[in-house]
Amino acid sequence: MKKSILITALLICVYSFSQDLGKERYESENYSISMPDTWKATDDEGIVNIFPTNEIGAITISEYHNLDLPKTDVKKFILALYNSPDEEKKVKNTSSKKGYSEYQYEYFDEKEKLFWVTKLYQKDKDIFLVSINCQQKHWNGNYMKVFNEAFESFKIKK
Repeated sequence: MKKSILITALLICVYSFSQDLGKERYESENYSISMPDTWKATDDEGIVNIFPTNEIGAITISEYHNLDLPKTDVKKFILALYNSPDEEKKVKNTSSKKGYSEYQYEYFDEKEKLFWVTKLYQKDKDIFLVSINCQQKHWNGNYMKVFNEAFESFKIKK
């Protein structure tokens, strides 16, 4: 009897923790992104921050128009954001979406103990910069999965 109660309790716990969070869509004029419905979104003068209520990290979205950044300087620009000593080859240039060139870079800030994952989309003089930052102690398991799901749901409308 005790074993069956223990097994039932264990199954209930596993089931309740494995539930997917509800999703909410953040829409702007130029892009959209899905996020857990328990997260908050703020728009501070065009810079959008999406984060869990415990504020252990965030997804930040910035868009720039009429920015003359030559493709040859994009990787340097991304590395400069973090004052990173990494070589440019660590910034990956991947497939494009809707004519945008896509760059991706992952960085660990030793001093602040933060993981950063950045994507930059560039088309002519339009740039979308999307970044995750998350405290090292939380960058595992479910938080990493949820941040990455939201990050990957980013869609440019034009």
